[in-house]
Amino acid sequence: MTGAHPSGPLLRVHDLSVSFRTESGTDVPAVRSVSFDVPASSTVALVGESGSGKSVTALSVLALLPQNAQMSPESRIVFRNRDLLSLAPRDIRTLRGREISMIFQEPMSSLNPVFTIGFQLTEGLRRHLGLTRRSARARAIELLDEVGMPEPGARIDAYPFELSGGQQQRVMIAMAIACEPALLIADEPTTALDVTVQKQILELIAALQQRRQMAVLFITHDLRLVGEIADRVVVMRDGRVREQGVAREVFAAPHDAYTRALLACRPPLHSRPSRLPVIADFLSHDSEIGDRPQFPQSENRGLSPILGAERSRGLRGDETVVLEARHLAKSFYRRAGLFGKHESRVVRDASFSLSKGKTLGIVGESGSGKTTVALMLMRLQAASGGVVLFEGKDLLSRHDRDLALKRRIQIVFQNPYASLNPRFTAGQILIEPMHIHRIGANAGERETLALAMLDKVGLPRDSFFKYPHEFSGGQRQRIAIARCLTMRPDVLICDESVSALDVSVQAQLLNLLQDLQDEYGMSYIFISHDLAVVRYMADEVMVMNAGEVVEIANADELYANPRHPYTRNLLASMPRDPDPAGVRSA
Repeated sequence: MTGAHPSGPLLRVHDLSVSFRTESGTDVPAVRSVSFDVPASSTVALVGESGSGKSVTALSVLALLPQNAQMSPESRIVFRNRDLLSLAPRDIRTLRGREISMIFQEPMSSLNPVFTIGFQLTEGLRRHLGLTRRSARARAIELLDEVGMPEPGARIDAYPFELSGGQQQRVMIAMAIACEPALLIADEPTTALDVTVQKQILELIAALQQRRQMAVLFITHDLRLVGEIADRVVVMRDGRVREQGVAREVFAAPHDAYTRALLACRPPLHSRPSRLPVIADFLSHDSEIGDRPQFPQSENRGLSPILGAERSRGLRGDETVVLEARHLAKSFYRRAGLFGKHESRVVRDASFSLSKGKTLGIVGESGSGKTTVALMLMRLQAASGGVVLFEGKDLLSRHDRDLALKRRIQIVFQNPYASLNPRFTAGQILIEPMHIHRIGANAGERETLALAMLDKVGLPRDSFFKYPHEFSGGQRQRIAIARCLTMRPDVLICDESVSALDVSVQAQLLNLLQDLQDEYGMSYIFISHDLAVVRYMADEVMVMNAGEVVEIANADELYANPRHPYTRNLLASMPRDPDPAGVRSA
C-alpha cells in the first residue's frame, strides 16, 4: 500500500507549532514542533489522547483553525510542493474538498439537519467540478453506492436524522471522496460506532484508498485500530511527537514509554488482569507528566502485580438474584394513514437475571434494544409488557413516587457532557439527590458525604466548587459515578459510560468500577458496544439483536464458544491486539 511521490512525500508537516490566545492575552501551546510525512497512497495514523494536538494538527493542514490560533514562523505545511501556509484564502478554499478532504468525528454535527443528504452531496460536486444539477445528482447516487449505502437512489432524498450512525458516516465519506482528493484526513471516524459498523467503515476506507490511490491521515486514540490499517504511526502527547515509525515496528518494539502505555491500557483479549495498567504506571518517572490528575493509590501500583494476577469472572449458579426480568417488551407507535398506526417492536420477550455483586454485560449493535432495556429498568420508559422483579417485588407496578426504590437502582449515562447540569457545581450535583432522598441529617453532613465521594472516585477536594465545563470527559464521568454512589445503590447501570473516552481514562474508570464493586458489593448492568471491555468487566454476557436476546452465557464461555451466528459475527468484527504478547511484557 505504501508509495512515494516522485519529488518527495505528498504531505510534509515540518516544525509545526500552534498556540491559542486566551481572552487574558495568554498564549496556550497546543502543538509543539511537530514534524511528519505522509507519502502518496499510504496510510499514516496520528495517535494520542484528547488534548494531544492530533485534531489541531489536522485542522492546520486545512486552514480551519479558529481566529485566536497562532502559528510559529518556523511552521511549514507542504502539499505537492506547495507551502499551504503561504496560500491565499481563495486558493485554500479551492484546495479544500478537491485535493484534500476531511471526515469529521461526529457526522450528526457535520451534516446539516435541514438539508437532504443529496443536496449536501451535490453542493460540493457543483462547486468544485462544475457539474449540472442533474449530473451532480447522478454522481451523488454513484458515490452513495460506492460507499455501500443501501438503496442509494432512495436514500439520497433522506435527511440525516433518518439514517443510522453508520449510514451518516458513509455519507460523510462519500462527500469526502466526491472530488477524488489526493489526501483524505479521517478524524476519529469510528469512535462511537458498533464493532461491526466500525469494521465496515475501516474496510471501506482501505478499499477506497487502494482503488483511488489516496493517501490517508487517520486520527484516533485507539492503537488497536491502527494495527489494522496503518503503514506508519505518529504518536503524540501534550502537543509533541513522542514516537513515529513503521506501524509493525512500533507495535513489535515501542521505544517510548507513552506508546507502551497506550498499548497496555486497553483491556486485553486473551487475559483478565486484576487491574488494568494506566498511563501513570509507565510514566511515573517521566518529567513530562506535569499536572496529571491524581487517582487513588491503588491505581499507581507497579506493573508486576497489575499484569500478574488474574481476576476471576463467571457465575457458579448458586448466587443470590437481586434483579430478574421476565418477558420484557417495548413497542413504539407512529401514525400510519388517517386512522391506522404502525408498531415498532424494539424489545421482544427479553428475560434475564442479575446476581448480587456480579456484572451482566449487554452487547449488540445500535438499535438492538440495549439502552431501551436499561431505561425500562429505571422506569424512564414504560414497558409494554413483562415484569421486572427486584428482591421479589415487581418494579414496573410500583408507584413512581417510591423514592426508596428509585434510590437503589442508579444509571450512568453515556454522555457526561449532557447528563450533568452545567449551572451546578460538582458539589451541588452531588448534594441535590441526597437532599431529595433525605440522605444525611443536615447540609453539613451531606457536604461531608459529597467530599468523601469525590475522594472515592479520585477527584481532589477543590472539584467541589468547580462547574462541569472545568473538567475533562473522564473527570465528568467520575462525577456522574459519584452522584450515583451518594444514593448507595444496590444496582448500577452503566450505559456506554466509557465508550467515547481515551483508553487511559477508560482504564482508570474500569479499575474504579471494579474497586467499588469489591467494596460495596454492587451489581452492575454494563452496556457497551466495545466487546473487549465487556469481556473484561462481565461475569455473564447477554447478546441482543433487533430487540431479541439471542444468547446468554458466562463471559469466558461466550467469547470462546459463541453459539449464535450473530454473536460469532460480532466477535469476528473485534479489532485485534497488534501485539498481544510482546507489548504487555515490555
